[in-house]
Amino acid sequence: MSWLNRVRNTLPFLAKRETPDNLWVKCPACQEMIFTREYEDNLRVCPRCDHHGRIGADDRLKQLLDEGYDLVPLPRVPEDPLRFRDQKRYTERLKQARAKSVHADAFVVAAGSIEGRRAVVGVQDFGFMGGSMGLAVGAAFCAGAERALADRSAFVVVTAAGGARMQEGILSLMQMPRATVMTRRLREAGLPYVVVLTDPTTGGVTASYAMLGDLHIAEPGALIGFAGQRVIQETIREQLPDGFQRAEYLLEHGMVDMVVRRHDLRTTLASVLDYLQPRAAA
Repeated sequence: MSWLNRVRNTLPFLAKRETPDNLWVKCPACQEMIFTREYEDNLRVCPRCDHHGRIGADDRLKQLLDEGYDLVPLPRVPEDPLRFRDQKRYTERLKQARAKSVHADAFVVAAGSIEGRRAVVGVQDFGFMGGSMGLAVGAAFCAGAERALADRSAFVVVTAAGGARMQEGILSLMQMPRATVMTRRLREAGLPYVVVLTDPTTGGVTASYAMLGDLHIAEPGALIGFAGQRVIQETIREQLPDGFQRAEYLLEHGMVDMVVRRHDLRTTLASVLDYLQPRAAA
């Protein structure tokens, strides 16, 4: 035994200290290490490079809605209508996803207000099976729209999805026309439907309710598109421009109306709702 080890064994103040595993977080963009508390206090936005990290549904609702909002009860749907199995059973994948979440699926709806403006807010959680759109997500979206119609309030949807849920096959794709019908009903009722596009919003979600809003707001740097860049590039056999399918590129080409930092999102939504539905007419 070396003299250093003997000293360590006899001096208790040199004992190894336990360091929490979650004390630091690495920014996926600039790779800088950030104190977790600093990162959380900054709304999961990197203070070094301003990268907007992904957040869960509950955190998003707390950031956008005034205190006192209520979660909207969501309808139950068949959980494994196709008895799907790949490397695991679909029911097993759902069980694993629910073990990491307090919600039953990837879409959560709450009714409340945004700086005093009544609103129903639906949030897609990428942490739940990639925010994939299946029967439960489609039913939750429709329930949120129905609540907005009943309350005569705006419907704000925050999207984050990898597309349709493959384990539900054609049934997941049928959620696209279902959601489209609900956006039409909102428009006919004269109620605002506002979409906040976050990283990533892709696939069938982009091809349906994510791009049918009266106004589209994107977070900085968010990936927004239908097919993947590699698929597009191999199909058209051309090099894609820098920043293709990112929020700023889509703003420049007229696909979104504004790019808003997370810190300003709540105030921006309040202003938008004042414009689209003045409180005197609500």
